[in-house]
Amino acid sequence: MPAPELPPPQSSLPEAASRFGAHVLAEAAARARDVKAATSSPPCAPSPPAIAQAEPPAPAVPSATMPAAGAERGQILRGPTGLGTTSLRMILRGALPTPSAAAAQGSAEGTVEGKVIPGLYHHPIPEPDPLRVEEVSRRIKSWALDEVALYPEDWEEQFDGFSVGRYMVGCHPDAPSVDHLMLATRLMVAENAVDDCYCEDHGGSPIGLGERLLLAHTALDALHTTAEYQPQWAKSLHADAPRRAYHSAMTYFVRAAGPSQADRLRHDMARLHMGYLAEAAWAQMDHVPEVWEYLAMRQFNNFRPCPTITDTVGGYELPADLHARPAMQKVIALAGNATTIVNDLYSYTKELDAPGRHLNLPVVISEREGLSDRDGYLKSVEIHNELMHDFETAAASLAADLPVPGVQRFLRGVAAWVDGNHHWHQSNTYRYSLPDFW
Repeated sequence: MPAPELPPPQSSLPEAASRFGAHVLAEAAARARDVKAATSSPPCAPSPPAIAQAEPPAPAVPSATMPAAGAERGQILRGPTGLGTTSLRMILRGALPTPSAAAAQGSAEGTVEGKVIPGLYHHPIPEPDPLRVEEVSRRIKSWALDEVALYPEDWEEQFDGFSVGRYMVGCHPDAPSVDHLMLATRLMVAENAVDDCYCEDHGGSPIGLGERLLLAHTALDALHTTAEYQPQWAKSLHADAPRRAYHSAMTYFVRAAGPSQADRLRHDMARLHMGYLAEAAWAQMDHVPEVWEYLAMRQFNNFRPCPTITDTVGGYELPADLHARPAMQKVIALAGNATTIVNDLYSYTKELDAPGRHLNLPVVISEREGLSDRDGYLKSVEIHNELMHDFETAAASLAADLPVPGVQRFLRGVAAWVDGNHHWHQSNTYRYSLPDFW
């Protein structure tokens, strides 16, 4: 089916943002440099390139920071402190759109708030707008059933329990429309279909995974071959549910995204598939990697493709040269790493109850470092917190060094994705429950 035309991108940031000018960003940059001077961090101040038609930055508002509670392995690492650091966090979590008043009544999907992992550093968010959640949920189910025939009837409860509409609305609060939210939602569902059907608990296996992933990747990165063989490849795009989902989701995305935005997504999806293959190799060898090796795998097998498209979902484009800067890539990598450890922590008991051995950070730490299950889990919380603080410090430094409105908005979008990802994991009690370690 043809993709619907997207409306012209319209920022949903508050009108007050237009009153914010370069002087505010300059002050933020000065505060950041005060922090770096106080901590003896090396200076890094590249000249910001001009961006045509850049979005105005949103006004900075404080965000709540949950205290580290119940940490029994010692003091949980905290974020950057000292002169100016509160203002730096304001830059990252500036005034994003506030959900409608109906959001206070809870999600349209009826999800009950779950417990936060004690000691986990995070930022709470408002309940995702239930009107948007309901519409995204309706559309994604229609797409899954009617357009790509993604799952059989007996998987319906699991599909509904995933609450992907609530997930994506919470992660993309600045999306101008439901059509924009659907770009991320289709990709999220397609990625999970590949993971479940190729790698995990719905028929997945490490045996032959490389071939399946390669053929699926051609649904994202089209094959250009001879006239004789092109029709066979085109037919293969509909051979199974994961390929159908990839092909459809990417078709919608490419119609809405710029060429560099689409290409960066293909690149990050290749990273994801490489991470799948490393994990599959360990499963075939019945091998538990070293902790640092596991963390290296998790930098590839992680959520990175999701925050990297935050500008497309937001209805604007961060130019390719700014997205490719090493400092920006570090921010995106740290965001992906931290959010993926969130998944390891919240899905810990779910994976323990599943057949076979599932590698996650607490399991790897316990086995490799000779710790109890509890201590391995609590050390994983500390590692997550350190990654989160590194993410915030790197993002604040980049925001100060490169006071360009498009960069500021992209960084706020990535921070919003990090916060929304935690909120979904914490509150999705259909899928997740916490171990009894406190």
